[in-house]
This record gives sequence, C-alpha cells and structure tokens, in this order.
Amino acid sequence: MGLVLLGVSWAMALAHSDAPQGLQRYTFTPIWLGYILVINALSVKRIGSCLMLERPKMFLLLFIVSSAFWWFFEYLNHFVHNWYYLGPPISPLTRVVTASLAFSTVLPAVLSTVYWIATFKQFHHAYTDYWTFKVPHPRAVALLALSVSTISLFALGAWPDSTYPLIWVSPLIVLISLQALTGQQTIFSVLQHGDWRPFCLPALAGLQCGFFWELWNYGGMTPWKYNIPFVDRFHLFEMPLLGYAGYLPFGLECILVASFLGLTVHTGPQTQR
Repeated sequence: MGLVLLGVSWAMALAHSDAPQGLQRYTFTPIWLGYILVINALSVKRIGSCLMLERPKMFLLLFIVSSAFWWFFEYLNHFVHNWYYLGPPISPLTRVVTASLAFSTVLPAVLSTVYWIATFKQFHHAYTDYWTFKVPHPRAVALLALSVSTISLFALGAWPDSTYPLIWVSPLIVLISLQALTGQQTIFSVLQHGDWRPFCLPALAGLQCGFFWELWNYGGMTPWKYNIPFVDRFHLFEMPLLGYAGYLPFGLECILVASFLGLTVHTGPQTQR
C-alpha cells in the first residue's frame, strides 16, 4: 500500500500540468504517508513489529506535534530566507491547512526511520562501547549553553547570511540544555558510557529522510528552492551538498522532541516502552 501511494503521488508531483487547480501542490503529504507505511513495513519484515503498531496512540500524536514542530522552523526561516516555495498562488487558509498536513509527516517519518535503523544489530555493535565522552560540570555547562544558544537565535535577524546554520544547531542545544537543567538524561549523558546510539542513529535517520525529501522535491511542479549563502554549489537535487549537513542535527532534534513525549526509538525494539 505504501509503495503504491508513494509511486502514484510522486508521478502526480512530476506531471507537467500548468492548471492552477492541478493536484501537484497536494502530493507532498501522500508521498510521505507512503514512505511512512513503507519504512514501518520494512521494520515489521525485519523484526515483526514497528513504531506504528507498537505505539499507535503515540504515533498518531506525533503527527500533531510534528506540524507545530516544523512551523517553528518556518518561523526561523523568515529571518534567513534559506528556502522558499514555488507554485500558483493560493489563499492563506489553504496554504496553512495544506502546509500543516505536509509538516505533520516529518516526525513520524524520521522516528519511524530511526526505529528501522535500530533493527540492525550492526549499528548497535558499532555505536555501543564506543569512544567515551564526559561533560564536566554538566549543570553549569548546560546553563551557559542555554544562554548562548538562546542569544544566538536572536542573531539570525541581525546577521542572517553568517548565522543561518544556527537554525539547526541552536534549537538542539536549547533542548539538550533544558533536559540537563531539569535532571533528565541527554544524548551526552550516555556518551560517557560509550553509547553513541542516541547521537548517531537519529542523525543517520535525519540524513536518510533528507535525501528523500530532496529527491521527491526535485523536478516537481511546485518545489521549494534554496538560497544558502557561501555553499550554494555542487547540488544534489535542489540542495547544495554541504546543506545536507543540516539534516544531521535535525535528526537529533526529532529524537529529542520524541524523548519529551516519553518515546524512545533508538535503543532497539526489544527495549521499547
């Protein structure tokens, strides 16, 4: 079902029709619903379970949280203008509704991908008992990091051409700092034990989803384009190659949002709660 939905929707997205009422604008959501079905089906094929079946209520909640999550990045983009959307004009209400539906697929897609990656024992062997890293004076470091990262977000409006990478880094640091200050485990907490899974697996999932976001955007009749200072060359699809680095911290931000919801997907299905 996922493959059919994905294939038909992608074909419609690539259809060359100049009609303003064409359906190309609305294909993003079904494409990614198809991907979500496929990646969950692959997890079932490997270990007999998947995020969709194991935590169905939480899985549905992810769609709602995801929409608000990505609207936050749309707000930050108003300061740096790193991406913009093409296509025939539509009413503000239609844009908000269709965009919200599209944004709702982000977290389910990334977290389902993390779950699927975690079904491979090779990743657990590679990133467990790895290099140990301990943060000295974690609360003091967290407070300093929270202050600097919060201030850095305000720098986006003042110096957008030089600070735009902070869109992906600063929110990540803010979330980790809040976890540390409230006494919660962070991705850095487990690094001191050599467990790099909560760091590496979400980053890989973010990069994988990023590749498919750009692939299925390329050649469509209503794509988004990029305007990224200093690195706008050597493109893979619409995205400059160096721009893909932003998907690595984005994957970590997705897993942190999941952790705030009480969802763990990076440690392997056998330890799911």
